[in-house]
This record gives sequence, structure tokens and C-alpha cells, in this order.
Amino acid sequence: MASDERFAIEVNFLTGRYVATCHNNRRSPEWPPHPARLFSALVAAWADADMPDDSERIALEWLESQSPPGIAASEAVPRNTVQYFVPVNDSSVVARKLYERRAKEVVDLSGQFTAELTAFGGVISKKAERINGKLTKAKDIAGQVNPVGNTNPKDAKAMMPDGSSKQSRYFPSVTPENPRVVFVWNCSPPDEISEDLDNLLRRVSRLGHSSSLVSCRPVSKSPELTYVVSSEGLRLRNIRRGQLAELERQYAGHQGIRPRSLPYTDVRYRHLTDEQPQTDDSVLRPNTSGEWILFQFKPGSRSFPATRTMDLVNGMRAALFHYAEDPIPEEFSGHLLDGRPTDAPHLAIVPLPHVGFDYSDGRLLGLAVSLPNSIADPARKAIYRAIGNWEAATIGEPLTLTFGAEGVVELHRQLGRARLTSLRSGTWNRPSRKWVSVTPIALPRHPGRLRGGSVAARTKAWEAAKQSVVQACRHVDLPKPKSVEISLDPFIKGAHSAGRFPAFFQKGCNRKRVRRQLVHVSVCFEHLVEGPFMLGAGRFFGLGLMRPINTSVGDGTENA
Repeated sequence: MASDERFAIEVNFLTGRYVATCHNNRRSPEWPPHPARLFSALVAAWADADMPDDSERIALEWLESQSPPGIAASEAVPRNTVQYFVPVNDSSVVARKLYERRAKEVVDLSGQFTAELTAFGGVISKKAERINGKLTKAKDIAGQVNPVGNTNPKDAKAMMPDGSSKQSRYFPSVTPENPRVVFVWNCSPPDEISEDLDNLLRRVSRLGHSSSLVSCRPVSKSPELTYVVSSEGLRLRNIRRGQLAELERQYAGHQGIRPRSLPYTDVRYRHLTDEQPQTDDSVLRPNTSGEWILFQFKPGSRSFPATRTMDLVNGMRAALFHYAEDPIPEEFSGHLLDGRPTDAPHLAIVPLPHVGFDYSDGRLLGLAVSLPNSIADPARKAIYRAIGNWEAATIGEPLTLTFGAEGVVELHRQLGRARLTSLRSGTWNRPSRKWVSVTPIALPRHPGRLRGGSVAARTKAWEAAKQSVVQACRHVDLPKPKSVEISLDPFIKGAHSAGRFPAFFQKGCNRKRVRRQLVHVSVCFEHLVEGPFMLGAGRFFGLGLMRPINTSVGDGTENA
């Protein structure tokens, strides 16, 4: 293995399931497994030995000093998360403060015993014997519950199943298509490091929850990666230099009894798809490009056509603002403190319709909360907190958007890669030269009457509409397209014509409401453009969503 250019660790899930909680949402599963979780499992295997091996420690320190690994993982289907009520283990008999006091006493005596041995060169003095006796007694007491003879009737009743209190718990899990995940480092460990890591991996029995049983081993031939380190994408907890020392420092404080957190460094990963073309050309990005937080409508929930985009978007915005914490940043609300609209890119709500296939019907499958890359970190965190507050308030139930007498639509945040193509971010952000609208764009300037009037007037209006599209492209930091086509009918199967959408109004420079002309567009650029890409005056409200089109060289065919 030492001669290989890459080092890989294979994790096989023996039960076919991975049970682990997302670190920022206790009701959501984690997928793919985070590298920091694997490293902690290796450290636990090393520390559980009767005499932790120094050479294995060196191997762990070598691993933590490497660059973040790539990951090969299949798609995974999350199971429905059910709320359980678990009896609290004798909380009234042995309270947390008592555990903490006993744990602190053991830690203090251990330090005194070690200091005494060090002072006398390892020779056990009479003082060391006395300290060791106290330490042994303290450990025995710490491992006990209150003796039955000293338990009062009230506490004894609390120890019985009927009398114990219950705590709400969740055990989210996923079922991967292939119950195997491989972590791949672009490095070649020395032979002795490889051997020590092999020994550690053989002793790892679980990853995540204790029911998530695994078998781990190093592999010489790594599969094709599906997740790679990127400047944007999914955030995974990763390993950092000094990780082992930090885990030891934290353990000295919690002793496996008190609450603890996993140290990590935040690294973004991008999911590789076959839809992303390999090219050496420079890639342009509009200022709408960034992160999407996807929400899928619950199967069986009421279906809405894409023409109801504005109703759903307004409902989603109202929900986010309701659970947001004051003050709401302008990159979240889209408005300055005086109520005027901000000029900076800000949060947008994007509809995700079923389009682009032979039998597409244009119904909405979900929504995306779009966060442009330029959004500052405080505003980004405020949006995350609003979503988290919303999910926490539902107590395990689906999120709901209410439509008055028409009822509600239920949705949930999509975790991992979606099974439906229209809900995958790669469907909307892959680089392409040609883009078409799936919801009509609202032209920033009124071009005149596109129907009716004289032929000369209509020709002038259609040409003004094209120039308005060019202006809209420049407004999102893209160059003038090589070609622009405009139509009142869609350029992609399943999308609805512009006339079927309700009128869109926007405040003009004189603060009066101005009706914007809706049209479908097809634009082609000289260079590749990477999404997400929304265009026009209604781009923050679900209008002007663009989809990339792959154009085959030579035959002119298109594949949506």
C-alpha cells in the first residue's frame, strides 16, 4: 500500500443502515458520514485498549495532519424520523451534579497520583499509596448507584418504569443504496503507519449510534469519488491538526459522563454528477450563484402547478420571517431599514417544477431557499437559525405552508441527494452555455405591446424585450449573451406559458407599482455559465428560474 499514490479506508455498514444524528439538527440523519466521526471512532478504538499503543498514536497524528479526504458514497434514503420517549436513567436518584462531583474527584486524585510518581521517578511512595487508595475508592463510588438501603421511597418509585420520567429522543437513520463508504486521501503513508492504521481499523465496531455496526479496513484500490472538496456545497465536519490532543483534553473534562461535543473543522464538499461537463474553458457565475437549501413537498401532499409559484413563495417567506430573530439583516429580508429594497444580492425563494422530460407536467415538487455566495456570514447564520427555529417548532411533524381556505401543503428539508432529478441542485447549477427559463422572467423595463398594434410597433417591442433581457443578464454580473430568443410559450417541456402566470408588480423609481411584462427566454453565452441562475425583476420571488441545456456538438440536439 505504501507504493500507492492514495490511501483509502472502506467502511461497510453491516446492518445496511447508518444511524447517526446530524450535528446541527437532532431530528435529521447524517449522510455521507463525516470524516471527523470516522477519526473519533479510530481514537476510541485506540483509547479502549488496556495499554494504548504509542505507535498507533503516531499513526493517528499522521492521519490528522493530512488534507481532507474525498468520499465515495452512494445515494441514501432517509427513514421517517419518529419521536420516542425514553425513560431517564435514575435521574432523581443520581443527579448530574453528583456525577460531576464524583468525576472531578477521580480526575483530581489521578492527577495527584501521576504527579507523585513523576516526582519520585516512578517509585511508589507511602504518600502515593495513600492517594492510590483514595483513587480506587473514588472510582468504586463513581461506578455505583445509590445503595438500595439508602434510597427513600420517592426515589425508589422513580427507578420503576411506571414512575420514571420520559425524555424525547430521535434516532434518525438512512439506508444507502450501497452499504459501503470509502474515504480517500491523496497521500501514501509509510509502511509502519499503514500497519498501525490497519490494526486500529480492525477494532472499530460502530460508526455513529451503537446500533450502526460497521467493519472497516484499508483498501488499495479506491472507487470513483462522489464527494470532493470544493469552495461551495455541503458542509462536513473534518479532521484538523491536533484533533487527537483536543479529544483527550475534552475527555479529561467530561470523563464520558458530562455532555460533550465533537471538535472539527468545517469543510465544504461538492457532489460530483455525470451531468457536469469536463472542460478547460473559464466558467462564469451570476451573482445569484450560491447555496441552495432544498425543501421537498411531502408525498401525498396537495399538488400545485408552477403557476402558483408566487403563492408558495410568499408563504415560504412569511414562515421564514416569522421564525427569524430580530433584527433581520437586509440580505435576509431584501429591504433596508427604511423599507426601501436593497441593491445587494439577497435571499431568494425558488420553485422546483417537474420540467424537461417527455411526460413532465409542470407541477411543483419543492422549493429552494437560495443563498448567494456574496451574503455575509451573519445574514447566512440568521437564515439558518430561522429554518432551525421553524423545524424545532414542529416537534417532528412536517413543515406546513397555509393557503387559507385551500388548506396546507406539507414539506420537509431535503437531506443528502434527492431521488427526483428536479430536486437535485446539480440539475440547476451545472455549467452550460445555453439556458432556458422554466418560470417566465419579469422584464426590468416594459418593452411595449408584444401583441396587437402595427407590425412595426410589434417588431420594435420584441427587439426592446431582447435588449431588456441583455440588461437583466448584466444586472446579475453576466456578459451580453451571444444570442437571445423570446417567446410567450416555454422553451422546455412541462413549463407553462407566460400568460398563465398571474401579473407581477414591482415598485418603480416613483414608488408606484409597475406591472412587469412576463416572457420566456432562451439565452446562449460564449462561455460556460454555472448556476443557480435566476433572471429578471422577479428573480427573488420565484420568477425567471433558468435551467441549463446540454447541446450536442454537431447534430444540434438538446438534452434537458
